[in-house]
Amino acid sequence: MRHSIKRSICLSLSLLPFVFAQHALAADFSAPTYQDPPAFSWSGAYVGAHGGIGFTGTPNPFADRNGVALGVQAGYNMQAGPGIVGAEIEGSYLGDTEHKVNGGKLKEKWRAAVKAKAGLTFDQTLVYGTAGYAMTSYKKGGGVQNDVGFKGGYLVGAGVEQAFAGGLSAKLEYNYIMTPDVRTSTIAGSSEKDINSHVIKAGINMRF
Repeated sequence: MRHSIKRSICLSLSLLPFVFAQHALAADFSAPTYQDPPAFSWSGAYVGAHGGIGFTGTPNPFADRNGVALGVQAGYNMQAGPGIVGAEIEGSYLGDTEHKVNGGKLKEKWRAAVKAKAGLTFDQTLVYGTAGYAMTSYKKGGGVQNDVGFKGGYLVGAGVEQAFAGGLSAKLEYNYIMTPDVRTSTIAGSSEKDINSHVIKAGINMRF
């Protein structure tokens, strides 16, 4: 009898390490583990609005021929590592930014643009360049006898965009637009001229 009790005690003591090991293993499985938050991604579609100022020469906020620029945009970004490429379409009301042509004045009225975009991301900050094709509607001003209507040209620019929580982001962008061979008629006759425009605008986007 005494030997049986001793054997039972020895057997129990020998099983203790296995019991403790099982409890430790169960604790490892049940304890929550820390995971790094997912990296921020700029990939996906977005829509937004913008507002700014259009200039006829070197950007000068105090020039008397400036006009407002108000509009909307939509686009799509694809991100690979820190690099990003994308495409965007936008439409803007230009508020009669004036250009001197052939002794008269020509006013910008509307603009539609299709742009490609490429840049680098720094977490929630995006720095990018953009280039594309723009169609600008010109309206006759003082001394000009003809409305030009929509005329095609080229657009280049650069910007910076900062993302926030909830899919919102804010951007600041500069565009240079060159519209070649715009024909106007005045009392001095007909002429063609390349029209150069500058736009500085701020905007907001909603990503989804």
